[in-house]
Amino acid sequence: MTTATMTPAALDGSAPVSPRRERAVPDPIPFTRILGVELRKMFDTRAGFWLMASIVIASVIATALTIILGNRDDLTFDTFAASVGSPMSIVLPMIGVLAVTSEWSQRTALTTFTLVPSRGRVIGAKLVNVLVIGAVSMLLALGVGAVGNLLTSAITGSDPVWDIPAWTFAQIVLANELGMLLGFALGLLFRNSPAAIVGYFVVNLVLPGLSGALASSQEWWMDNAGWFDLNQTRFLLFDSSLTNQEWVQLGLTSMLWIVLPLAVGLRLVMCSEVK
Repeated sequence: MTTATMTPAALDGSAPVSPRRERAVPDPIPFTRILGVELRKMFDTRAGFWLMASIVIASVIATALTIILGNRDDLTFDTFAASVGSPMSIVLPMIGVLAVTSEWSQRTALTTFTLVPSRGRVIGAKLVNVLVIGAVSMLLALGVGAVGNLLTSAITGSDPVWDIPAWTFAQIVLANELGMLLGFALGLLFRNSPAAIVGYFVVNLVLPGLSGALASSQEWWMDNAGWFDLNQTRFLLFDSSLTNQEWVQLGLTSMLWIVLPLAVGLRLVMCSEVK
């Protein structure tokens, strides 16, 4: 489609009309490209790089300490998985927090949302990357634990014990993914790294203590805390199978502590002015 521009000379018939072509509308940026850019941004800074590297470093240190300090006759795959999983439960949520807050702490949000005006696509790419990194990190930690189990078997001369069924590992991955989602939601809500990190540790360290103190003095809270306390049901994913009621409690508390802050934070990001 073309449009004709009428000049004063053309109006009196003294010159021909010169058509002007409309500028072609560029295709939208593919979501896969946004995924790749957001993934690279998570590794570009020193903080991001060392946070990612700490996944491997913490796994190796935890495995080595388990072999050196643990009773080697009693070490099993579950022992190594538990020792490696402890630092993962702290590191992975920080990745979820910084995946969002780094845009504001480094003042790149204006550039990002100028290049990709659809803010929802950027946030969606960050969320996908966070979940993928969480799953891959747990697989990596499982591999390091498996190597530790084989080394212990070679040292003691006994057969390795593989005592983690697939469903237990799936629950561990789910528990850590929920932790990352909580960090991601708090990052969207506060858009400030220190505030979001402090908020995460308050939810995971302070509130469980307050809930336990309340349960010791109030019987009604002891019986119903699982419907309000995310940590009470999420921590069960690490070492036991959940009943039907506990799965419902996990879903309800996840809606309250993860989905609701995520929705509010997303609304704030979509509507707020980026400076």
